[in-house]
Amino acid sequence: MDDNEFNYSVKNNFKQVPNQKGLGFGSRVVVPFISGALGACLVGGICFGVPQVKDKLFALNTQETSSTTNSNKKTASSYISKLDNSSYNAKLMNIAEYSETSVAVSESVLPSVVGITVTYDVSTFGGTSTASASGSGVIISEDGYIITNNHVVNSSSDSFYYQLSEAKDVKVHLFGDDDETLYDAKIIGRDEATDLAVLKIEAEGLEAIELGDSSNLRVGEFVMAVGNPLGLESSVSAGIISAIDREIKDGDYSFTTIQTDAAINSGNSGGALVNSKGELIGINFLKASSTGVEGIGFAIPVNSAMKIVDELIEDGYVKKPYIGIVGRNVTEELAKEYKSKVGVYVDTVTEDTPAAEAGLQAGDVITAIDDYEVETIQELNDYKAKNYSVGDKVTLTVYRDKKEIKLEL
Repeated sequence: MDDNEFNYSVKNNFKQVPNQKGLGFGSRVVVPFISGALGACLVGGICFGVPQVKDKLFALNTQETSSTTNSNKKTASSYISKLDNSSYNAKLMNIAEYSETSVAVSESVLPSVVGITVTYDVSTFGGTSTASASGSGVIISEDGYIITNNHVVNSSSDSFYYQLSEAKDVKVHLFGDDDETLYDAKIIGRDEATDLAVLKIEAEGLEAIELGDSSNLRVGEFVMAVGNPLGLESSVSAGIISAIDREIKDGDYSFTTIQTDAAINSGNSGGALVNSKGELIGINFLKASSTGVEGIGFAIPVNSAMKIVDELIEDGYVKKPYIGIVGRNVTEELAKEYKSKVGVYVDTVTEDTPAAEAGLQAGDVITAIDDYEVETIQELNDYKAKNYSVGDKVTLTVYRDKKEIKLEL
C-alpha cells in the first residue's frame, strides 16, 4: 500500500467488547449505584464547605427563581450591568434600550430635517432643458433658516456635453407635510471651500434642531444620520463615530471631518448627523464610493459649520484671508535642477494686495508661514485658512537670490 493512502474499515474504528459472562447482579448494578451516590455526596460536601462555591450556587438558584417569578416585571434598565476594570468603564445595554434610544432620537430630530429640491437649466448641443436634484437640510431657527451643503444648491457637474445653470428654483418640503406643500427658499449665502450654504423660507414656529458640541466627540460614540437618501424622505440610519478630525480632500478643497459608518447616500447631503441626545454634531456631505467600500461617510463638524453659517447669514459670504499671489509648486527635483528650495514659487504678485505691500516679488519661493514649513500651494492655503482671519499679521519665509529673508504681511 502506498504510504499516502488511507485505508479505512469498521475494524479500524471500533473494537468489539468481550461478552462479560460470570458477573453477578450485585457487581453489575448495586456496586456502581453505591459508588455514584458516595461520589455525589463527596462533591456536594466539598462545594458547600467552600464559601465562595456555596455563595455562587445559592446566588444562581436565587437569580433563576427571581427570573421565573418576575419575568413580566423587567424593564430595559434592569438589563444594564456595570463593567469595571483598570482600563475602562462601560455599560452593557440590552437591545431594547438601544432601540428606545434610536426611536426617541428619530422622533426628536425628524421634524428638524427637510427635503430640498433644486431646479436647473441644462444646456446641450440640442438646446436647453430642465433638470432637478434633491438633497437635505437642517432647520436651525424657528423663523426658517436652514443649513445645507453648497453642492446641493450649486451643482458643478458641467462637462463638454452639457452645462448647468445656477439654481433657478429651490423648494423645501417640511417633515409631516403632504407632497404638494412646498416652500420657496432663498439662498442667503454659500461657500464652496467649506461646502456649506444657508437657505431661508418664510415660515414661523418651525422645530429648530438642538446644537451639540463637536469638540467633545469620542470614537465609538453612537450617532444617527437623518436625511433624504435617494429621494426617500425622512430616513434615518445608525452607527458610530469611526474617526474624528479626519482630513479628506474633495476636488480642490480639503476638509476636517467626522468619519462615521452610519449610512450616508446620495440625497443625505446637507442632512443631520446627531448624537444619542438628538443634538446636531455634524452636517452630512460625503461618502466614500467605490467597489468593495462600505460604511465610510463624512460630516462637517457642527462647531466649524456654525462659524461659517453665522458669516453667511450676516454677510452673505465668508470673509477669507488672502495673500495676493499666483504660484506653483517647487518639487525636490526642480529645486535641485534650479538650485532653489522646495516651496511655493511666486509667478505673479497682484497689485494692491498684502503680498505687494510686503514686497513679495515674482520669482520668490515661499518656504514657510510663521515658521510652519510649506512645500505646496495647497499646504500654504490650508494652513492660512485654518489658522488666520482677515486682519491678522503673518511672517513669510522667502528664498530669494540664494538666501532666506522674512517678510511681514
